[in-house]
Amino acid sequence: MRILHTSDWHLGRSFHRVGLLDAQAAFLDHLVATVRTREVDAVLVAGDVYDRAVPPLAAVELFDSALHRLAAAGVPTVMISGNHDSARRLGVGAGLIERAGIHLRTDPAAAGTPVLLTDVHGEVAFYGLPYLEPALVREEFGVRKARHQAVLAAAMDRVRADLATRPAGTRSVVLAHAFVAGGEPSDSERDITVGGVAAVPAGVFDGVDYAALGHLHGSQRITERVRYSGSPLAYSFSEADHRKTMWLIDLGAGGEITAAERIDCPVPRPLARLRGRLDELLADPALSRHEDAWVEAVLTDPVRPPEPMARLAARFPHALSLRFEPEQTEDSAAAASYAQRLRDRDDRQIAEDFVAHTRGAGPDAGERAVLGAAFDHVRLDLTRREANG
Repeated sequence: MRILHTSDWHLGRSFHRVGLLDAQAAFLDHLVATVRTREVDAVLVAGDVYDRAVPPLAAVELFDSALHRLAAAGVPTVMISGNHDSARRLGVGAGLIERAGIHLRTDPAAAGTPVLLTDVHGEVAFYGLPYLEPALVREEFGVRKARHQAVLAAAMDRVRADLATRPAGTRSVVLAHAFVAGGEPSDSERDITVGGVAAVPAGVFDGVDYAALGHLHGSQRITERVRYSGSPLAYSFSEADHRKTMWLIDLGAGGEITAAERIDCPVPRPLARLRGRLDELLADPALSRHEDAWVEAVLTDPVRPPEPMARLAARFPHALSLRFEPEQTEDSAAAASYAQRLRDRDDRQIAEDFVAHTRGAGPDAGERAVLGAAFDHVRLDLTRREANG
């Protein structure tokens, strides 16, 4: 069976205030064309169809058009909700849409109920695990602690239990939206940390033939059978070196992966991250290749130059982001900026640092637990508000 694995469309998202709807439409054109020309048997969309819980109308219309075109192609599509989606909204009408071959899996309770598709070698069971917010699904899965690993492991137990009832030789595919250990994140993914832990081990997917993952925006292979497709478009400058692709997976008669090919996605405009003094960036002939790119410039001038963005845009008309990191001098070497001190530190660590700064000693284990619970509560409250519009 030939599977096209994609995820993280983020329909409705912009890039530094530049609308991407046309680029997203071009990607969906490419996806439908690939389905037809490469004789795909099933399309998988592993979450984050939309960029937010209440997407703009234009994004909904684009999604609606994509569903109609995939249904018209006669190729089954299985998709799950991600942490950016409102599972309830995305799942509206799922029963009716399923009659057209579009299988929306947004209910955690249905984790052990597969979509069954058939090829010449028999059945393939596709299990859709939507994004599992631990605090919201812990009772459904009967886990003691609201942790990503616990709820995902419980969902996979249901998958394996159902698979055990299937005829011998039934092949299996799981769609999941999670941060799996070993994956390389970028700046454009929303943090899903709970209790200080975001990643789950790849071994949680043992027992299935292929795990089609969503959430991380870089296409990557965690193991031979566990892969991220990545987002079809770049959504931050941290993705400047990404090759945006979909996975074309051939699943053999015994569940083996006989072929795995990366299908390139259309690039609306390349990204470039430039660093140096402004005059150097404006004069360096080697940078001519970036003049049509979306540009992020990091200026290292010791003194901020006048009108830097206007001058930069004169050479790089698509410059979108400007940051300043002055070269260190003897006077500034000992005083890093506040932003530099906070870089790569999460909210919990920043709060703990603040406690240490204000009273001269960091929080003890009990206080760290209270801080962690407070941050988890706030994040969960935001998730609920987004889900409810």
